[in-house]
Amino acid sequence: MLRSMYSGVSGMKSLQVKMDVVSNNIANVNTVGFKTSRVLFQDIMSQTSGSSSAAGNGLGGQNAQQVGLGVQIGSIDTVHSVGAPQTTGRELDFYISGAGYFVLRGAGNDGDAMNYYTRDGAFVRDADGNITNSGGMKVMGAVQNPPVEYNDAFELDSISATADNLTTLAVPETLPGAAAGAEGSEYKSMGIDSNGLVLARYGDKTYVLGRVGVATFNNPDGLEKIGGNNYQTGSNTGDPIIGNSGENGSGMLRSGALEMSNVDLSSEFTEMIIANRAYQANSRSITTSDEMLQELINLKR
Repeated sequence: MLRSMYSGVSGMKSLQVKMDVVSNNIANVNTVGFKTSRVLFQDIMSQTSGSSSAAGNGLGGQNAQQVGLGVQIGSIDTVHSVGAPQTTGRELDFYISGAGYFVLRGAGNDGDAMNYYTRDGAFVRDADGNITNSGGMKVMGAVQNPPVEYNDAFELDSISATADNLTTLAVPETLPGAAAGAEGSEYKSMGIDSNGLVLARYGDKTYVLGRVGVATFNNPDGLEKIGGNNYQTGSNTGDPIIGNSGENGSGMLRSGALEMSNVDLSSEFTEMIIANRAYQANSRSITTSDEMLQELINLKR
């Protein structure tokens, strides 16, 4: 059988994967915090029909004669460039202006709690006061215990999120440590500033209850998508580096905005046209190889 037929088949199979990736990118053009993916191809091993030789005995050297055997998927990469902010005006929507991921705590496949990571900063406050994402995963950070009043005397460095002190961030209905029903202990409102400080107003005073943790990675491309706009660490990700916003190369937080998808529709449609034409060219190489085999068979009538 002609090698060209199998080369054409490998090209069509690889281009189908490329179309799958492009289609998924386009489908998620409006998904908050979505990161586009790309496909890179590699050639398959070549068959050597003539070996190379060095110059000698008055003759020049000769190059090897090789015939390629097709194409294969080299990698499917996630492009972690920062998407543009979309203003929402909602106080619990957050945008990271640079690198970094929010840390979430949820149940793993075995039922045990584990950390996940996301760029989707659309948070809510549940009935127990916990700050969660739309899927119920709890937002992690450092807790200020007991809460301190947020005023000119407050020192930002007095609370910092680290890998050792990550816990669930919450804003309860009653000021922690205060007697239930005491004057000035009733919850009124909350917010998170650009430094990640969880601020809540009880009575006529504002208190610091915690600080949002932000994770960075030596190799963020190694993060694995698990759905729900969330990622989990992979074998090639490296340990998460937990810190505050603006540290370890991470961006600052911006309230009232969400990160848009970084999918570029013009690029995706161009890649779709390229994949379509390449698919047609590979199918044509198969039909041409078939015609050559037909001519060969017809030699004996």
